Amino acid sequence: MNNPIIHISGESVLAPVIESWGIYLQDQGKSPHTVKAFLADLRLFAGFFPPNQTIAAITTENINSFLGWLESGRGVSCSPKSLARRVTSIKAFFRWLFQNGRITSDPAEKVLQKTVISPLPEVLTPEEIEKVGFVADTARMGKIPDSRPAALFALLIETGIKKGECLALSMNHIDTTDDMHPYVFVRYANPSNRYKERKIDLSQAFLAVFKEYRAQYQPADKVFPWSQRRLEYLLEDLGVEAGLQKHLSFDMCRWSSALQDWRNDIESEKIRQKMGISKIQWREISLKLRQLAEKQINV
Repeated sequence: MNNPIIHISGESVLAPVIESWGIYLQDQGKSPHTVKAFLADLRLFAGFFPPNQTIAAITTENINSFLGWLESGRGVSCSPKSLARRVTSIKAFFRWLFQNGRITSDPAEKVLQKTVISPLPEVLTPEEIEKVGFVADTARMGKIPDSRPAALFALLIETGIKKGECLALSMNHIDTTDDMHPYVFVRYANPSNRYKERKIDLSQAFLAVFKEYRAQYQPADKVFPWSQRRLEYLLEDLGVEAGLQKHLSFDMCRWSSALQDWRNDIESEKIRQKMGISKIQWREISLKLRQLAEKQINV
């Protein structure tokens, strides 16, 4: 495998060097999503300069001028989050060049990083999880038994899978051949999302509910063969019956699941892998989980 950095010098033109950096990122095993985002940011950066712009001639002032153009001169809205990501991309690119000796100084080093953290998500407390679980179990044992709410809620709280992942689950994605070690295999049809695929262990408690649900509804293909909206209503109804003042949703279950693992001192890397997110995404999410955990303790 050729190292794309060896053909680069300070006199190399910016645009092709950016493409070489993309090859380097792919060789390092970065996710397709990360590579695509970084390259898009740097191609926009390259477009700010003349076509023959060399990498050694770029200064800190040039980079700050580009960022100012993004904020107020481009004529296209640039959110604080997008601006922060583009600063990160530029810094990573020039750090790569500098650390490999292709430029004598790093012009992006003194560029201020713009950190943007979106608001904390709303989550369930342990007591609220218990309340919703109780309502779901009550439905299983009612005059007209319905195990569907319990199966859906238990799966979301145990695994933290996203709405789209839940809707896409097929029956063969839940492996119950070994009663002692059941698991769900989150899969993606699009090859570009294969890095998100993962196996998540399931509990014996979930297995009991799932067997009951399978016997009652006999799903043939999809685990939950209903529309997205129907399942959203099902969660909303569970929240209302549990007396929650919150709007119970797929996203709330996902965050509550991750927070539950965080508070149970599960290793950070295991939580990240379970959520199916990149290390870059994990930086912000782990900060939010820490804040959410502290917030619940202080309530």
